[in-house]
Amino acid sequence: MSLELGEGSSSDAGRLADAFYPLYDFLFNSEGDFVADVESALTEARMNQAVELYLSKALAVGVLVGGVLWMLGSLIGWAIFELGFVTAESLSLGIPVGNRETAAMLEAATVPVAILLSGLVFGSLGFTMGFGTLAAIPYSKASGRKREINMLLSDSVSYMYALSVGGLNQLEILESMAEADDTYGEVAKEFQSIVNETEYFGTDYRNAVRKQSTETPSDELAQFLTDMLSIINSGGDMEQFLYDKKEKHMRTAKQEQETTLETLELFGEMYMTLSLFPLLLIIILVVMSMMGSGREQLIYGTVYALIPLIGVGFLVLISTVKQDEPGDGYLSPGLGSERLEATQKEGLMHLGLIEAFTGRFSVFKRIKSREGNYKTKELLSAPQIFFRDNPLFTLLLTVPTAMAVVGLLFLDGSAPTAWDAMIANPIWGTVVWFYIPSYMILLPLAFFYEWNQLTRNAITGKLSENLRKLSSANDTGQTLLESIQTVSDTSTGKIADEFEVMYAKVNYGMSLRGAMVEFNNKYHIPRLARTIKLIAEAQEASSQITDVLSTAAQSSENQDDIERERKSRTRMQVAIILMTYLTLLAVMAILKVQFLDTMAQMGGGGSQSAGGLSFGASIDTQLLSLLFLHAVTLQAVLSGFISGYIRDAQIISGVKFVVILQTLALAVWVVVV
Repeated sequence: MSLELGEGSSSDAGRLADAFYPLYDFLFNSEGDFVADVESALTEARMNQAVELYLSKALAVGVLVGGVLWMLGSLIGWAIFELGFVTAESLSLGIPVGNRETAAMLEAATVPVAILLSGLVFGSLGFTMGFGTLAAIPYSKASGRKREINMLLSDSVSYMYALSVGGLNQLEILESMAEADDTYGEVAKEFQSIVNETEYFGTDYRNAVRKQSTETPSDELAQFLTDMLSIINSGGDMEQFLYDKKEKHMRTAKQEQETTLETLELFGEMYMTLSLFPLLLIIILVVMSMMGSGREQLIYGTVYALIPLIGVGFLVLISTVKQDEPGDGYLSPGLGSERLEATQKEGLMHLGLIEAFTGRFSVFKRIKSREGNYKTKELLSAPQIFFRDNPLFTLLLTVPTAMAVVGLLFLDGSAPTAWDAMIANPIWGTVVWFYIPSYMILLPLAFFYEWNQLTRNAITGKLSENLRKLSSANDTGQTLLESIQTVSDTSTGKIADEFEVMYAKVNYGMSLRGAMVEFNNKYHIPRLARTIKLIAEAQEASSQITDVLSTAAQSSENQDDIERERKSRTRMQVAIILMTYLTLLAVMAILKVQFLDTMAQMGGGGSQSAGGLSFGASIDTQLLSLLFLHAVTLQAVLSGFISGYIRDAQIISGVKFVVILQTLALAVWVVVV
């Protein structure tokens, strides 16, 4: 059904593009720069569409959206005059009029012209949005691909160097790189295009490399392919070339990390300034309210709209710079590994290998039933292990539980249900509707996520050291399997234990590659996956892969250096954000205790200014106390998530900061109220 819908929608889009092709032909020059740029962006984004039809479809969407907004704008313009919000007499351009007839004619034309202009403005905006959005999609996708390619290029070159050391020729390196899309993502897809050109179109692989160097969105990869082509044509030493490129791109990765961190430092300083703006605005609005010239709606807007908008906008801004680690960390088992493929699918709703046999004979149905009972018993006997490996699954329990608790408090009458009740008891109302459910949801999530991170860091923490030991052991003449046994016997820590398990699996008949893939998929860390992929491919060619292991160790050490620098620099950014929040919390508390309460007492006592104005007499301290509490609570949530995202490039990493900051906010307000 979904396939039929997809085909129907595709054909509708095609017919729409065909219908608007004459408009495209009228507006654009097929040989012009704009069309050429969009065509290049479509190629770089790997969007398999003709530029003429794509721009025709964009024009169709722009015209349709523009038409809808034109009608909406015209309707709004008519309603403004019809409902009396604006009258024709109130509009004047100051045009000098010599007689009454001309004045009457201009006044009569005012309403139709205003409606027409309103429709044109809205219609133009709609066309720009519709056409511009579709025209920008290829550029956005190409930019995303460029970002991922540049991030993975250093490890990809190391992988190709390892293959070269293993004895593979140029064509075999290209083919192996094309098949490594489970680890090297968009870089592998660029090499897939090269291989497809040679296999299906009969293109010489030199011309395929040259063509791909002009079509890739990454300038770094384009330069790499161009340099590789010169080595191929001249018959140079490919292994030495890849070694030099490996060293170069490792240095480049560090330089790009430095640039990213400098940008994040700038953003941290920007956030320090922007996050204080709502505080200053609230102070001004409170003073204006005391003088009788302020509006409560502006304070509501500042607390419930401006503070969230600044926080969310800053998160979006960081996401344009912060580089998430690409890939999911899983390795494909390869051909002929049905058991590994079934094991990889195993999860909460998949029982693993038995799923492939269910339905053939009744005995497999009984086996599946007993396997399900065993998995359920295993989960119930140690649920903490499951939640450690899958922290987000805690939400399946905590969210309904939190909703049930709040529901019980609501039915019991303990939870305030009216805004006046919230104002009368601001702390209890906020605790019931926000703090209780947030603690019930966020505390388990933070605990299991941090436990999960500690488990994964136990693997990557000693990865470089153990790779160096593997290289040294292999250099003495031991096979890779014997080297793994030596390292497991002479090392400590979680990765040493995993090496021991890997060695035992091979002794019981599993292939070394399969044991390595299972080890990797157990933790599915992208960095670990690239290292295991490097070693797994090389060991199939030879057991003496000292150079490959040294390369893997060097690449891992480079990642350690980058990670260490990132943590050191982002620690300062997190400290700035947290200190900014603590400053805001302290100022809000002082404003509540030393200013609002004092001025309210003065106003209640009849204090007047020199002009006779009752200063602070109408101030509602309970309402402002509630709004201030909500302001510092919202700021705590946003500052926490921003700190976590800057720290680890993951929103969930900020949960612990949210819990700490909102606890501080609640504790301070319990004292000051």
